[in-house]
Amino acid sequence: MDANGYSDPYVKCLKPDMGKKGKCKTQIKKRTLNPEYNEEFAYDIKHSELAKKTLDITVWDYDIGKSNDYIGCQLGITAKGEQLKHWYECLKNKDKKIERWHTLLNEN
Repeated sequence: MDANGYSDPYVKCLKPDMGKKGKCKTQIKKRTLNPEYNEEFAYDIKHSELAKKTLDITVWDYDIGKSNDYIGCQLGITAKGEQLKHWYECLKNKDKKIERWHTLLNEN
């Protein structure tokens, strides 16, 4: 959290092998420690290739005039724990929405 006791979080999605087309970002949720997002991003990928791909979904705290802080969880093939379980569940359930809550952690 910032000095004011809040954070200005947003979610960033990156599919590295797509260049600029692979970047997406949600709206910034101002002055909150409990953000909720209801936004969707779509990538055109064959399901058979999905397990070989990486989708990096991270949460950041927006800061004016300095670099943004990583405050979140990461989903994708390089994730760990519950985030990795969520990713595998998405891979196993083609054409289904798999929703889970994740606790955000400051890993600085």
